[in-house]
Amino acid sequence: MPKIKSHSGAKKRFLRTARGKWKFKKAGLQHMLTPMSPKAGRHLRKPALMNPIDGEKIRKLLPYH
Repeated sequence: MPKIKSHSGAKKRFLRTARGKWKFKKAGLQHMLTPMSPKAGRHLRKPALMNPIDGEKIRKLLPYH
């Protein structure tokens, strides 16, 4: 059987943690930042862990990660 190709977009956006959860960067810090409060920007800066149910979808896109 040939190998399954990994999804190129998912490779760039998601990282697997040591415990098997998926880590990703929160959206909303690229442009139009002037009306945002500083507190909101600080909360978006930190990476987040994905919901386990959504993580199953990512696992299918990245079979060897």
